[in-house]
Amino acid sequence: MIGCLPPWILDELTTVPPHRVFAGVDELHAGLRRIAERYPDISTLRRCGSSRQGDPLWCLTVDAPGPARPEALVFGLPHPNEPIGGLTALHLAERLCADPGLRDRLGHRWRIVDCADPDGLRLNEGWLRGPFTRAHYARHFYRPAGADQVEWTFPINHEDAYFDDAIPETQALMRLIDEHRPALVASLHNSELGGAYYWLSRPEPVLHPVLQAVPEHLGIPLDRGEPEAPDLVRLADAIYEATAFPEVYQRITERGGRWTFGGGSTTWYAGRWGALMLVSELPYWYDPRAADTSPAGIGYHEALAANAHAMGDAAELLGRTLAAVEPDLAAPAAPFWRAARFYAGVLAEAATTRLARSAESASQRPATVAEANSLALNVHEWRLRYGGVLLRALRGEAAVGNVRASVRGALSEVERRYGAWLDEDARTAQLEPIEIRRLVAVQYAATVAAAAHLAGTLDM
Repeated sequence: MIGCLPPWILDELTTVPPHRVFAGVDELHAGLRRIAERYPDISTLRRCGSSRQGDPLWCLTVDAPGPARPEALVFGLPHPNEPIGGLTALHLAERLCADPGLRDRLGHRWRIVDCADPDGLRLNEGWLRGPFTRAHYARHFYRPAGADQVEWTFPINHEDAYFDDAIPETQALMRLIDEHRPALVASLHNSELGGAYYWLSRPEPVLHPVLQAVPEHLGIPLDRGEPEAPDLVRLADAIYEATAFPEVYQRITERGGRWTFGGGSTTWYAGRWGALMLVSELPYWYDPRAADTSPAGIGYHEALAANAHAMGDAAELLGRTLAAVEPDLAAPAAPFWRAARFYAGVLAEAATTRLARSAESASQRPATVAEANSLALNVHEWRLRYGGVLLRALRGEAAVGNVRASVRGALSEVERRYGAWLDEDARTAQLEPIEIRRLVAVQYAATVAAAAHLAGTLDM
């Protein structure tokens, strides 16, 4: 082994081809179809569902003759602004079909969905082919409202937490999970800034060092900054527990809260069959500060408070704009408006909770460079993302002929504020895009490592 990476994983890393751009929906579907046509003896392509707007969802099954094998489910684009996973899904399918030795090592029957949210991915296709600048990405960004997300509309029925409005894309994944009862589920996510990190539904100590070593081997830092939520269970450096829903619910109620977040995640749904859930998160832009645990020279409470105030400022713009234009919208049910309403609330809640956390005694400590940097860049990330969604919604109104004064005034103000945010991001972030091949390689290696671990062949 070189470090913690078995030689066979190092070999697999070399199989990932270069990618100049990300793939759109039609390219992903065509890629999966070509693989099925080249390997008809061991692969089967079938439609497993439909999107809300009628796009097909495709699932490629890769099997081999022999004894019954445990199932593995892999799906790309659980969030449609996260296209690394589409390329990862295609590469995994190609390697499994082409290499019988790899199939034997991994020991699973595979179900591979190239794109779980084709409608949403089509709304991101404006940036998938570059240029990979922060401004171009942000101006063409789309992420659905919570109720429109595949990953967060699985059913929940636990005490007073109840949700049963799964969208069609989620229902397709539910059918695959219930029909095949996978031992491994790999949900191919990616983040945006910072470093690489993972979620696992349970501790797997033998697997942890391999997951950590893969991105570092490829020159991508582990993310040691601010986690997605303050009370996450850390299994290892840059590896978090995807905690079962009853425990999440208990933590919330013990803090005096109640479940108000709508639907559930793949982790919680697949847990009924004992699946190991792996989520691999990769950034688009390289930032060595993501792994720097040296002192930042400011207090953690200061970094939290600065983040909260900036989030509050962005939330105020979104909320005020929405209030001004809502009565005059031509297409109020459009995906961009649904998303803008949702993320206005997300920004406002983040501002409130982080400001409250900044006053807690546990926050009165020095911040690391990774923590301070991730909190500062999180402001840029969310302002550009969700301000960009609002801007696209307003431009859509103008494009269909809505020239009401409220819409024209809002578009002018949001354009101006958004331009200032872009300028600030360009001055302070100073980030370089990461080679796409390396991002795909991390997700691919993590997925096959998890399968080999379950098969007992990780170090063989």
